[in-house]
Amino acid sequence: MKKEYWFIIMIYIAMQLSAIVGVPAILFLGNMLGYSFDEVAKIAPPLWIVISFTITLLLTLWFLRKESKEMSMRNQAPLSTSIGWAIAGIPLAFIAQTVAANIESMLGIDMGSDNTQQIMSLIETSALVIIVVSIIGPILEEIIFRKIIFGSLHKRLNFFLSALISSLIFSLAHGEIEHLILYAAMGFTFAFLYVKTNRILVPIIAHVAMNTFVVVIQLNMDKLEKYMTDLETVQMIFSRLG
Repeated sequence: MKKEYWFIIMIYIAMQLSAIVGVPAILFLGNMLGYSFDEVAKIAPPLWIVISFTITLLLTLWFLRKESKEMSMRNQAPLSTSIGWAIAGIPLAFIAQTVAANIESMLGIDMGSDNTQQIMSLIETSALVIIVVSIIGPILEEIIFRKIIFGSLHKRLNFFLSALISSLIFSLAHGEIEHLILYAAMGFTFAFLYVKTNRILVPIIAHVAMNTFVVVIQLNMDKLEKYMTDLETVQMIFSRLG
């Protein structure tokens, strides 16, 4: 594996652990500026997430700058084909997620996600976190888990093993090993898109679309529940009239 890849992985790991230092630093700075502890304590975690993810993305792109310039276009799918796979990859990702969710449900695995609930809680505190969840996070994850980890494994192993191992690491990184099937489905889908086009931007687009959709659904869950309740009421009225 290239040394730049190792640097990126170490930076990503450091970013995941950086809240231990970053959040107290924001609390200290807020106190120095005269803000109350309660005011700063509420905004510190989401603010640090935005700062740390942004810095990590910028450093990642900086380490990949030479590779981007030196990358041979011969191994990449034509632009038209890549655009086609980028578009097709969005419903493909949702189908894979739905199938995996149904399998987990049949196995008796709770479909609730503590990770998702924590993220939504942070979004409710600061809307800026949406940028991280919908855009910055997926970009970093595809670079690290698909381009670097899967890509490096795929040079020595077949597609199945490479996708499985990288998906396992992907699941562990999210702290939700119980949803390995779900993460494996996502990992296989995004790895497939990457292999088909050799353009990391293609799985990034599918990943961004999926995360954005989940955030929108979660933010409008109350409205959706009210809509379903109203729909059931209307159906009940019509059934009685019939």
